[in-house]
Amino acid sequence: MEQINGIQVIAFDADDTLWVNETFFREAELKFVELMSAYAPRDEVLRILFDVEMDNMPIYGYGIKAFMLSLIETANLLSGFQTSARQTNAIIEIGKEMLNKPVELLDGVEEVLQQLSGKYKLIVATKGDLLDQERKLKKSGLLKYFHHIEVMSDKTPEAYQSLLKHLDIEAKELLMVGNSLKSDILPVLEIGGWGVHIPFHTTWQHEVVTRKVSSENFCEKESIAELLPLL
Repeated sequence: MEQINGIQVIAFDADDTLWVNETFFREAELKFVELMSAYAPRDEVLRILFDVEMDNMPIYGYGIKAFMLSLIETANLLSGFQTSARQTNAIIEIGKEMLNKPVELLDGVEEVLQQLSGKYKLIVATKGDLLDQERKLKKSGLLKYFHHIEVMSDKTPEAYQSLLKHLDIEAKELLMVGNSLKSDILPVLEIGGWGVHIPFHTTWQHEVVTRKVSSENFCEKESIAELLPLL
C-alpha cells in the first residue's frame, strides 16, 4: 500500500496505540503472582487467571475493573476460597494503582494528530470501561483532536458497521489505526474499510493473531509517524 485515497474518517484505537496500557496489566499480573505464590506457581496462576478472564468477558467486558474482579475470583479458586480480607484488599489496591497510572503517550502521537486533525475527521474507537477511557483521554491532552469517542463493548464487524452508520460514511471512507490485528484491523477489513496495524511490544494473549493478513486495504507500520506518508 503506497497511498490511501478517499478517506473521510480516521479511527484510532486508544490503548497501546495512543498511549501505554498493556504494560501495566503485565506488571499487575506479576504482583498478583507474588500474592498467590503460596498457592500455585507462576504459570498456573496466569493460566487460571486467563481462563477466568475469558469466562467473565461476556459479563464484565474489558478494562481494569473487569480485570480486578477476575483477579479476586482467581484468588478464591487458587486458595480454595480461603482468600483473606487482607489479600482481597491487596488485589483491590493493585487495580486502584492501575487506574491511577499517568497517561504515557507513545512517540509521535500528538504530532501526527496535529497534522491530520485539519484534514480528516478523527475519532477514537476503543474497547474498555467507559469511565476509565474517558479519564485517560482527559489526562492525555488529546481530546481536542477528536470529533467523536466510541467506547465499544467489543470490536466486531457488526459494531464497526454501526459506527459507520453513526458517522454517515461508507466503509471505504474509514481508516482504522491500531495495535491489535484481531480487534482493530481484521473486522474493518472484513466490512471493506482500511487498516493500518502498528504493533505494540506487548500483546494480550486474547488479542494474538498468528495468520498472515493479505489485503490491498492493509499495511503494517512500525510507528504512528509512518502513517503520514500514506495519506
